[in-house]
Amino acid sequence: MTRTGRLTVSLALNAALVAVQVVFGLAAHSVGLLADAGHNVTDVASLALSLGAVRFAMRPRSAERSFGNHRATILAALANAVAITAVTIVIVIEAVRRLGHPEHVDAGTVVVVAAAALVVNGAAALLLRDGTADLNMRAALVHMAGDALASLAVLVSAAILIAVPGATWLDPVSALVVALIIVYEAAVVFRGSISVLLESTPSDVDLDRLTTAIGGVPGVVDVHDLHVWSLSGEVRALSAHLVLAGHPTLEEAHAVGQQVKRAITRPFGIAHSTLELECERCTDDGDPCLVDTADPGAAVGAHRH
Repeated sequence: MTRTGRLTVSLALNAALVAVQVVFGLAAHSVGLLADAGHNVTDVASLALSLGAVRFAMRPRSAERSFGNHRATILAALANAVAITAVTIVIVIEAVRRLGHPEHVDAGTVVVVAAAALVVNGAAALLLRDGTADLNMRAALVHMAGDALASLAVLVSAAILIAVPGATWLDPVSALVVALIIVYEAAVVFRGSISVLLESTPSDVDLDRLTTAIGGVPGVVDVHDLHVWSLSGEVRALSAHLVLAGHPTLEEAHAVGQQVKRAITRPFGIAHSTLELECERCTDDGDPCLVDTADPGAAVGAHRH
């Protein structure tokens, strides 16, 4: 099944689940069930956003977006992290209020609905597990897995409440457990999204090992100005300056460049490489990426041969 298909099915399942949870949560006076429904509302929105981002990212690149639209999935993941953080605040406020003013909860109804939610969320999580490094799909998967755990927490608290009717505090406590799960989800997705947007080196890329791999190609004597960044959770780009031995012809230099690309593309997951080939190392007068606030144009000419 394609990613769009996985997201579409998960979206439909969660939309139906939210309707059921809201209706029975209000009927049972369960803040835990309503908290889980609130979490699922954000998941419906996030799945719709993720689906839209996937479709947008599949559009061909243009002159305006020469790298394509891969960052759309990262922006969607970041928006999802912000959304679930907002929901967390609402859940915590209501749960704390219920701790101070407990209400009767129809635990039997909560058990049935929470069990159904656990099945739906678990199935959606398995459906979204496509084995890729796409941060957008990972965000959707984390949402669903977190929902399954949240439903489990609500289910357990309601089951205990059946046996101990006086333990009304269990329902808001289960809501706080849901909030903790959401906080963890948001932190993981937010950190990953910001890392991509700041063009950080991917966490699984060892620059020393990458430099060694490039330097091990015959004809390469030095590697500098090496940069690796992500366009999305899966698409990575690289730029580097390579000093070549001797004074090779254009054809010989091109052949070395092609060998370097073959050496790094599959092992390091590099989708796009830009290599500058040199006969001697260029002069570096400081960091070319440094922004000098005293002289806005200083960074433009900081890197030259």
